[in-house]
Amino acid sequence: MKVVRSRAEFAAVRDTLAGPVGLVPTMGALHAGHIALLDAARVECASVVTTNFVNPMQFGPTEDLGRYPRTLEADLAAAEQAGADVVWAPDVSDVYPRGSTQVTVQPGLLGDVLEGAVRPGHFAGVLTVVAKFLNLVRPERAYFGEKDYQQLTLIRQMADDLDLNATIVGVPTVREPDGLALSSRNVYLAADERRQAVALSRALFAGQARAADGALAVIAGATAVLAAEPGIAVDYLELRAADLGEIPAYGPARLLVAARVGTTRLIDNVGLIL
Repeated sequence: MKVVRSRAEFAAVRDTLAGPVGLVPTMGALHAGHIALLDAARVECASVVTTNFVNPMQFGPTEDLGRYPRTLEADLAAAEQAGADVVWAPDVSDVYPRGSTQVTVQPGLLGDVLEGAVRPGHFAGVLTVVAKFLNLVRPERAYFGEKDYQQLTLIRQMADDLDLNATIVGVPTVREPDGLALSSRNVYLAADERRQAVALSRALFAGQARAADGALAVIAGATAVLAAEPGIAVDYLELRAADLGEIPAYGPARLLVAARVGTTRLIDNVGLIL
């Protein structure tokens, strides 16, 4: 496995890679969810590149950029064990060589709801850095987790609208044995908060189990579980179509939740059929 830092180093390595090339963009702090992305890329691609970069553009002024976990040495060991061919771990000045970016990728209307309503500007930062890495790495396929379902949906739309020549692959959410979705932010949870946090997935599965009874039953089932946990501050609990449009009368849908447990903000979602 090759580890590179600068654009020039990466460009030299990129020219040696056999195709198809798979890209797994990460912000580091790798866990089993990231390894699932690398595993999926390894199966489908001749060469696997993963980026390890905490992107300042997607953090708001009061968010956790400064304390976001950075564990590069452990990440490198995990990536090598998972079979990555290249880890590109650039500095901010490599990704944004001209400093502040004047031209960004705007997410459109979908970027203003759910996460976008709570975190203004977040998705412009995500899409801009993903577009940069898609252009610089030039992968045939790029892999993203379904846990960040709105992000995945927007990246697919961007790749399609802007003809970025990469297939965007969604990989199912990886969970702890009790159902909690894996997240790099789970390390922030104290022991009692960790016990409370599993209510998010329990709520989603409770709603999912009511799908045959219709949309109102789905929301009621999930809401009842969250209401029983007073330590959880819910930002949103919403049922939407699979493309995150209006709730369909019948067919595929997505139930999404975001909440704060203590000072830690977590998101999760499940698919269902109405």
